[in-house]
Amino acid sequence: MELQYYGANCVRLSTKKASLVIDDNLEQLRLKKTTKPLDISLRSSSKIPELESRFSAELPGEYEISEIVIEAIAARAFDDEESQRSAVIFKVLADDIKTLFVGNIHPSLNDEQVEAIGLVDIMFIPVGGNGSTMEPEDALKLVKKIEPKVIIPTHYSESGVTYETAQKSLQEVIKVLSMEPQEEIAKYKPKTSDFSDIPKLVVLSRA
Repeated sequence: MELQYYGANCVRLSTKKASLVIDDNLEQLRLKKTTKPLDISLRSSSKIPELESRFSAELPGEYEISEIVIEAIAARAFDDEESQRSAVIFKVLADDIKTLFVGNIHPSLNDEQVEAIGLVDIMFIPVGGNGSTMEPEDALKLVKKIEPKVIIPTHYSESGVTYETAQKSLQEVIKVLSMEPQEEIAKYKPKTSDFSDIPKLVVLSRA
């Protein structure tokens, strides 16, 4: 499995049999879209545009395509009222690795949602704050609740990415998380043998 980051919450997960793209709203950020017609497209919110793809999902449920198992769990979006659940969290099982894509959700997950998420190897979590998504402090609380083995931050301030609201810098976020990444990498190719009980922070440079 290979993971690449494209800015905001957009990530590509690739296996030998398929390629899956999560939250490709890159054109809204004045970037070039990455979704291709043969990709699997997942959207954590109706605010993410639906692009041409072989399969698209934005609703809670379970899906399996090309030996990739996807579980979409309903969640309260960051700007939802307390009773609303207009967003989804995606848990993806591919190559025996469980990857969680959080999106711009409200951090107050209940026990039922945490139980549905279950064990997680890799967690992508937005951290830019400032009224756009989770503050780094809230992201840290959610990380402690989920207990992933690897944390990958998303949706922070980057040169060339135009957000509606200015986002916190990665340096600010790392201070709050109190975890130093070993290095910034272009592609992450995780192996189950690399995981340990001590969580680590991985930073992906924008593709």
